[in-house]
Amino acid sequence: MIRNILFDLDGTIIDSKEGILHSVCYALDKMGRDVPDEKELLCFIGPPLSVSFATFCGMNAEETERAVAFYRENYAPRGVYEFSVYPGVETMLKKLSSGGRRLYLATSKPEVFAKKILEKAGLDSYFTAVCGSLIPSGRDKKEDVISYLVENEGLSLDETVMVGDRSYDAEGAHAVGLVAIGVSYGYGSVKELNRAGFEAIASSPKELASIIQRV
Repeated sequence: MIRNILFDLDGTIIDSKEGILHSVCYALDKMGRDVPDEKELLCFIGPPLSVSFATFCGMNAEETERAVAFYRENYAPRGVYEFSVYPGVETMLKKLSSGGRRLYLATSKPEVFAKKILEKAGLDSYFTAVCGSLIPSGRDKKEDVISYLVENEGLSLDETVMVGDRSYDAEGAHAVGLVAIGVSYGYGSVKELNRAGFEAIASSPKELASIIQRV
């Protein structure tokens, strides 16, 4: 039986597109870079920022460090609060927690921001623990976040599952030895989720709760 559920944040619990994209545009403008259209910027949602600026913008290590600093210059006071909770998510969290499951947050977003988001959304009471990346650096990869959370909370691998919307969530979960469930209502396409090897895919929070309750 699955007793522990690790949730990704962006694209799984919340739609964070507005705050993230505003902050990416701010950072690129401060760096003197051209700002692509919104569709191209969606690749920034999911991976660690340092990976995104390096991979998608071709920045070297020094440039990436500056871009991340500019991003947080906008995100910390404003962008962190520009989000919405996906419809049905709170009902799903309530159903799972009332059924005896322990819920955890495992995100590549800095832990300090993740806690602020859950508090503002009124969802913090559902989570036993929140784990994210550290500022200025640390636990930057999803595998590192998941591994730390599993070890720190003493979670049994065969009783724990990771839920997320991007390939990075499946890769991180599998590296640690966890089953991964994908959600297709977030930012990853069904094609991406299938390629990443998620053991199951849910199209809605309601379906996600049903899948978890069956395993």
